Amino acid sequence: MRLRPLRASDEQVVRAAHEEIARIDGFDFALGLTPAMSWPEYLAALDDYRHGVNLPVGIVPATFLVATIGDEIVGRAAIRHTLNDHLRQRGGHIGYAVLLAYRRRGYGTQILRESVQIARRIGIGDILISCEETNIGSRRIIESGGGRFDSAATWHDGNRIRHYWIK
Repeated sequence: MRLRPLRASDEQVVRAAHEEIARIDGFDFALGLTPAMSWPEYLAALDDYRHGVNLPVGIVPATFLVATIGDEIVGRAAIRHTLNDHLRQRGGHIGYAVLLAYRRRGYGTQILRESVQIARRIGIGDILISCEETNIGSRRIIESGGGRFDSAATWHDGNRIRHYWIK
C-alpha cells in the first residue's frame, strides 16, 4: 500500500468513493470536492491546500493523498499541517478513510502509519487524531498506530469524540 497524490485519471473512482463514503459514513472522502467542480479545478484546489493558499474559510493547509494497492484506490488520507478550533475538537491532524470493499484488511492501519511519517516530514510534532467513540475499527487503528487516549467529549451532534495523541 502506498499513499500518492491524485492524478488526472482518478476522477471517476474518486467521485464514486466520495459518494460512497458520504452515504455510508457521513463525511467527505475527497477534501473540498463539490459536484460543480471540474477535475482540473479540484486538483488545483488540492495544490492550493497543500501550499496554504486560497484556502476557504475554516480550512487549514493540508496534504490529501489516496491509498493504493497497485492501481486500485482503497482509501485516502488528509494530513492537516495545523489545527484550528474545529479540528482540535473533531478531526485532528490526520483523517483517513477506507472504502467499504477494502475494509478489515489492515489498510486503515497502513494509511495511518504512512500518514504519521508524512506528518513528521511536514514538521508536525505531537499528532492529534480523533474518532467517534462508537467507531471501534478506527479506535483500534489509532491505538495500534501509537495513539494514546487523552480525552472524550460530546460533539454538538450528540456523538462522543475520542481524542488521541501520537507522540
